[in-house]
Amino acid sequence: MELDTKVFGKITHKEIIGAIPPAIPETKNLLDDELKHLTEQLESQNQESLQKLLQDQITAEKLVNSRPGAMALAQDKIRLFTEYSQKYIEQINQKLKSIK
Repeated sequence: MELDTKVFGKITHKEIIGAIPPAIPETKNLLDDELKHLTEQLESQNQESLQKLLQDQITAEKLVNSRPGAMALAQDKIRLFTEYSQKYIEQINQKLKSIK
């Protein structure tokens, strides 16, 4: 597992599964800011780029959730990440529907 892999914009895998930063408020604030930034970038994307972004985010979500039962991992942060990832996936899907 590569800990420096980006799983949500600039946010890395180790930031989600590690103890630092804490889930509330730091990680939540990071996810809020990154979701806003990623959503803004969707406006300039074409259908092919949106499809790639969608696949990349689905893959990143699977990576983060690949060890959900490991007690040493920050479960609250994984749940928070999944919530924001799903919001982003929904935004991508809405944008894809609007350009078809």
